[in-house]
Parts: sequence; C-alpha cells; structure tokens
Amino acid sequence: MKVLVVGGGGREHAVVRKLAQSPRVGSIVVAPGNAGIAREADSSGKAIECVAIGATDIAALVEYARNNAVDYAVVTPDDPLVMGAVDAFAEAGIPAFGPSKAAAQLEGSKTFAKKFMARNQIPTAAYETFDDPRAALEYVAQADLPIVVKADGLALGKGVTIALTREEAENAVREAMLDRRFGESGARVVIEEFLTGPEVTVLAFTDGKTLVPMVSSMDHKRLNDGDQGPNTGGMGTIAPNPLYTPEIAARCMAEIFLPTVRGMAADGVPFRGCLYFGLILTTTGPKVIEYNCRFGDPEAQVVLPLLRSDLLDIMEATTAGTLADTAVDFAPDAAACIVMSAEGYPVAPRKGDEITIPADIYQSVYVAGAADRNGTLVTNGGRVLNVTATAADLKTALAEAYRKVAAIDFVGAHYRTDIGARALEENA
Repeated sequence: MKVLVVGGGGREHAVVRKLAQSPRVGSIVVAPGNAGIAREADSSGKAIECVAIGATDIAALVEYARNNAVDYAVVTPDDPLVMGAVDAFAEAGIPAFGPSKAAAQLEGSKTFAKKFMARNQIPTAAYETFDDPRAALEYVAQADLPIVVKADGLALGKGVTIALTREEAENAVREAMLDRRFGESGARVVIEEFLTGPEVTVLAFTDGKTLVPMVSSMDHKRLNDGDQGPNTGGMGTIAPNPLYTPEIAARCMAEIFLPTVRGMAADGVPFRGCLYFGLILTTTGPKVIEYNCRFGDPEAQVVLPLLRSDLLDIMEATTAGTLADTAVDFAPDAAACIVMSAEGYPVAPRKGDEITIPADIYQSVYVAGAADRNGTLVTNGGRVLNVTATAADLKTALAEAYRKVAAIDFVGAHYRTDIGARALEENA
C-alpha cells in the first residue's frame, strides 16, 4: 500500500517509523515532512519521501493523493483535521485516518467541548464562555483565584493561561480578545475554575463505537527543571504514567471515555481516529482538562514505540468501523522521551545551527524542527529533537534516553534534566 502522512513534526516522524514496520506498507509519502523524516528511507528499507505540500493545503493534498495512487491517508495535525481534511479525502474516495470536521470540534472549539461534556455528564472544570471582552473582564475581576483563561480555538498549545493574580487573568483576556494574539481563535474565551492534582494523558483508538486506550503517559509542559519557566508544547514524556492505576483507568473508562464516544455518536458525529484525553486526577476523581482530536506531541513518541500490533491495521479499522475485531497490543515496558529545544524557545528560537547525531542512536531520535543544508541537519524550529528510549523499567529507559541526549550536539541545545523524576518518586 501507498500511505500519505500529513504533517511535519516529531509526532509525524514517530507515526512514519511505526507505519514503516507494517509488512502491508510499500511506500510512504509525507507532506510536508521534515529533513529527519526524509532520511528515514535509509534505515527503514521502505520508500519514504517528503513532498512540499503544506499540511493545511487540503486541496493540494487531495489532488496529490488522487494523482499518485495513494491508498490511505493519515492526517495527524490539529489544523487540517479541524479544517475537514478527512472529509475531503473521503469525498475523493480515499480512506483516511482521523475524525471528520464535525467531530474534530472537540479540539477545535473549547466551547463545543465544554457544552458536550455538560450535556453528557462528563466530569470537567466549571466554566463560563464569553464573546464580549468587557463581560469577560468583569467576570475575572470578581472570580476566585487561581483561574484558567483559554482561547476558544486552536492556538498551537499557547492559548491557555493559568492566572494566579487578577492582573494575569485580565491580561490573558485582553491578549486573546482585544489584541487577537491568537487571531480568530481568541475571539471567544472559556474561563474555568482551577483544578489541582496530577495530570495524565491517555490516547485512545476509536472507530466511533469501540474505544481502545493506549498506554498512559505523563507530559512535562514547563521549559525548565522543577516545572519552572513558560509553558511549551512539551519538553518530555514518560509512559506509562505510574499515577494512572487500574482503578483510575476503570473509572475513566466508565465516566469519561465511553460516555465521550457514545455522546458523539448520539449527536450524529461519531469520532473516528485517535482521541486524546487530557486528564487531571482531583480529590473527587478524574476530570477532563481537554480533548485533542489526534496523537499528542510528544506523547506519541513514547506510546507508539510500545505498540506491538500493526499500526496500519489499527488505523484502517478505525476508518472501517472494525476496531472491535482488530488486535491492539502494547509491550509491558516503559518509554521515555527527552525534548531538545533550540536556544530562545519558546519565544524566539534560533535556527541554522548544525546538529550532530551519532549514527548508532539515530533510530532513537525523532526529528521535529530541523532542515537540510547541503546534506547536513540544522536546527529549524523550537523543539528540535525528541530523544527516546524503551526498557523493562522507567529508571532504565530514562537513563538510556539521557545517555543518548549527551551524545547529541548543537549550539544552544536546551533540555530538562528532570523528566520522569516525579514518576520515579511515585514508583520508589
């Protein structure tokens, strides 16, 4: 089969590498891909190429797929999913992995998601929605602190502010609604109560009827050690999350996962693809912080290496509605991912610095923000590399991941040294 993967980051590199393991995959095209993904053919033995088509240029993606005998498309970034890429492929007769435009509203609109959860009694933070900036400012002027201000639409993971002070809350509202820092995504804001407790991410495959959770994970959002510094797209992950016990998993399945799938189906917008549950474990039980309509990044980089089943088989089953009859098996091991970012990230990352990765560890590295300059990898984004390792236990996986990080070099490389530390304490 010829598979088209839409996207160009570390998550897509992880998806491509796992798909290349399928005996049914003959070739993979990635649009737009990146310089690291372009090198994957050298080690996978499969024909893998990148084409210069943007992930949101849906018309061009569909035209390419039609003209180049693509058998199956995998849409992984949020923007094209929310824009209706899967619908467009389907209309062209090309089956695709991912939710429809209507179902992707679970991520594309926080207001949609909040109303959906309220309607289906799915536990989440109390909230109010505002279209009028004056009303939003009046609300935060008297609300209990801390408080959470969220741009309603997609904002590259940067549209959420946890305001500890009244001034921070007011600034967040002004930036979103008046300054339009996030464009039209901030025209409406959702203001939530602040919940406390450890966070857990659970990705799940679903075909709109059946839902199969993947291995749980723990993300580390802050830039610096000790959860200090600005929020980022994620500086590292571990899997499984030791705080996600079998008892909590059972409760999440009964109170959150299945009600979500059943609620979407009942609304006539069944969710097919990968459904991301961002959870917080409060003293009164697990609650939903957010839904995403695709693999997390960098959560996919620790979850997919543990998948023992054929990823293409699973993806096709979510599209065809046959997930209940498809094997989804994960290794009982642990995985760790350390993100190496460029100097200046997340505000103004520097670019163009040469990256040196020893050949013997390249298969443990997912390239996120890199370009090719005369045959040499150079930095070309904020989060540059995702360095991973798997082992029988988390302590060993982390030690191996950090050993590999130490062998990689580029000017200004930044990474946290405490990824997984909290999880190790929980296991102690």
